[in-house]
Amino acid sequence: MTVPPEELELAAAFPRAERDRWREMVKGVLRKSGAADEDTPLDEIEGLLTRESYEGVRIAPLYTRDDAPPGRPGLAPYVREVRPDGEGIAGWDARQRHAHPDPAVTREAILADLENGATSVWLRLGDGGPPVAALPEILRGVLLDLAPVVLDAGASAGEAAEAFLSLVSERGNAADASGVLGADPLGRQARTGTAGPLDEAAALAVRCVREFPKLRAVVADGTPYHDAGGSDAEELGAAVAAGVAYLRALTGAGLSVDEAFGQIEFRLAVDADQFSSIAKLRAVRRLWARVAEVSGASEGTSARVHAVTSSAMMTRRDPWVNMLRTTVAAFAAGVGGADAVTVQPFDARLGLPDGFARRIARNTQTLLLEESSLARVVDPAGGSWYAESLTEDLAQAAWTWFTEIEKAGGLAAALESGLVADRLASTWARRRADIAHRRAPLTGVSEFPDLGETVPERDPAPREPGGGLPVVTYAQDFEALRDRSDAHADATGARPRVFLATLGPVAVHTARASFAANLFQAGGIETVAGAPEEFEASGAAVACICSSDRVYEEEAAGAARILRDAGAVKIWLAGKGSYEGVDAAVYAGCDAIEALETTLRDLGVSE
Repeated sequence: MTVPPEELELAAAFPRAERDRWREMVKGVLRKSGAADEDTPLDEIEGLLTRESYEGVRIAPLYTRDDAPPGRPGLAPYVREVRPDGEGIAGWDARQRHAHPDPAVTREAILADLENGATSVWLRLGDGGPPVAALPEILRGVLLDLAPVVLDAGASAGEAAEAFLSLVSERGNAADASGVLGADPLGRQARTGTAGPLDEAAALAVRCVREFPKLRAVVADGTPYHDAGGSDAEELGAAVAAGVAYLRALTGAGLSVDEAFGQIEFRLAVDADQFSSIAKLRAVRRLWARVAEVSGASEGTSARVHAVTSSAMMTRRDPWVNMLRTTVAAFAAGVGGADAVTVQPFDARLGLPDGFARRIARNTQTLLLEESSLARVVDPAGGSWYAESLTEDLAQAAWTWFTEIEKAGGLAAALESGLVADRLASTWARRRADIAHRRAPLTGVSEFPDLGETVPERDPAPREPGGGLPVVTYAQDFEALRDRSDAHADATGARPRVFLATLGPVAVHTARASFAANLFQAGGIETVAGAPEEFEASGAAVACICSSDRVYEEEAAGAARILRDAGAVKIWLAGKGSYEGVDAAVYAGCDAIEALETTLRDLGVSE
């Protein structure tokens, strides 16, 4: 029986929370920042703090029980997944990816992973990995009845699947071997522009059902759409469209609806936006449950989901921060109910990961599973009004995109016509602008960069086939500027430099001087500070005046004259405002990429 809050002794000691009272308190804070005033109506306060995601989902500052009543764990539409295993919760499959082109190195890494916490193998073969012919050697010593193997072979998917099935049969593991053969012809089309054969994928699925009951044949991969800069809803809608196309192909090849559903695994990206990642994994189960319902699948049919920490969020600069990004993403994957999770090594953007990086990736999952006891909690996000509401809104946005793809003739036709590419490009343009304006900060790259860092060296990773959707990274524009700075330093012996002309006492100019230093260093530009009279001795050609608005009124124009007379070719001002002699301003929310590119040109740094 539920006891009303007013009857609980602890709750009774506090006044009842009222929404209008909360609005009044928030209004007081917003008045101090200038975002609201005394005449702002209370019912407009939440709107001042509300934002929209890239799929148009409204993200409010406050959610209550009226926004999204929670469902029941383990029941349709399965957003609250439960994976029972005896008395506890089974957790998830810790799946490590391997793509070293040397079969011996790959085999050694696989065995090390399986001996030290990983529970399955994700193996890239062919272009971007070791040759398919080396598969028996790579898997020598791997117990195929215990360790699931997931193949990823692109254009060689059929060949790799046949080699693996032959190996399983030779070892007598046909009844026990588990994993995924990795057939994903639509994912191949998205990445390379070349469509793979659906009938080959369907034939593999039929063979798995008939001869290898624990193997799945098909992957509905959403990561190509995420890697192209798409939103969560766009990734979900495209992945579900791929899954529906595969259902049609598999049932057309003779499988029952339930058998076809059992042959498909989803692969989705999770990133450092933990609530969006949690909602994405919960939403895909809601979407797939709806597809199962209209397809006539048996009750209880739920999506199997493999979550992979985002490639797009990973950085080359200050790569150690990637450990934090992937930890948050892995946590979100676990909370969101992923069946399998892959944590990318922190040095993935630098080349082939080393043993230390793979160990950290493994132990991230082990810590979450074992030390934090995350896997012992049934649906940790369940009942959160924010998580439940975000899940529902994201599922609705993704379903709208999915139906648009279906109306265009299905995913293959939508990829061929450019519908998908155009939609993703539009989203990427908006995301890219947010990153450039530092509304979406990247720690160690656009914020708090370390110009003196020593980036670890790694062997170059083999290039995977392209030709389809673009592959972007969130840090690419800032990192390109840092590369230009490095090249300039190598050629001249010194980094490009900006002089911070500080006015007034330290307590007055420190905040804006720190802001300006952080901004310019994000482009690889060194900063030195001092009074305007010290500019000539600094060796800089560009200056930025830093102080308070009050000091600017009295001293900015004079400081600009001193700097110009000393040879400054460009004078910036930290903060908003226009003053005589000042060329432009940098401020919170300005286009940092444009400001940095302009500064590098002014300093004679070639592209």
